[in-house]
Amino acid sequence: MLEAITGLALASAAGLNAYIPLLGLGLLSRFTDLLTLPAGWDWLENGWALGVLGGLLIVEMIVDKVPALDTANDILQTIVRPASGGLVFSAGSASSTVAVTDPAAFVNSSAFWPFVIGVLIALVPHILKLVARPVVNLMSAGVGASIMSTIEDVAAVVVTVLAILLPLVALALIVLLIVFGVRWFRKLRDRRQGNSGTPAVA
Repeated sequence: MLEAITGLALASAAGLNAYIPLLGLGLLSRFTDLLTLPAGWDWLENGWALGVLGGLLIVEMIVDKVPALDTANDILQTIVRPASGGLVFSAGSASSTVAVTDPAAFVNSSAFWPFVIGVLIALVPHILKLVARPVVNLMSAGVGASIMSTIEDVAAVVVTVLAILLPLVALALIVLLIVFGVRWFRKLRDRRQGNSGTPAVA
């Protein structure tokens, strides 16, 4: 059960930033004893893979903080983030960690379904981000892009680490983030409708 929660948390983080959980798995496996990747996933800890992921992460973090570019990036990432979610769910749920010492039973039947599950999980935060970011930019005259992006990056890092160390805490944090994000977005929407003179819809 914990291996599924680990995969869920990593896939959720991928929905916010495609590269942080992939890079996290690779770095933790290569440089610590907290995580051991399953057979076939050792490419994640390869120096070239880590370098490419690090470069892509830097580009993502810069572009995602620029109004208008962030929305264009979110559209392009509609393929990348879910794919990353599928990869990290598959790799994370099959890895040995400090919390999960025997993950094989969860994934030994098929490698296909963990990937599909990860894709679907990552789509949820990605779609929420894709819909919310233009509204945030409009309501904040663009200032909110860098703030929201920074919050999302920090959340992705924290969830990735907690997914390995404390999966249940990671799950609780994800639930809190979703509840907070939905409530905050509804407040922004209602404020926008109030400013335009349109009655708010509950």
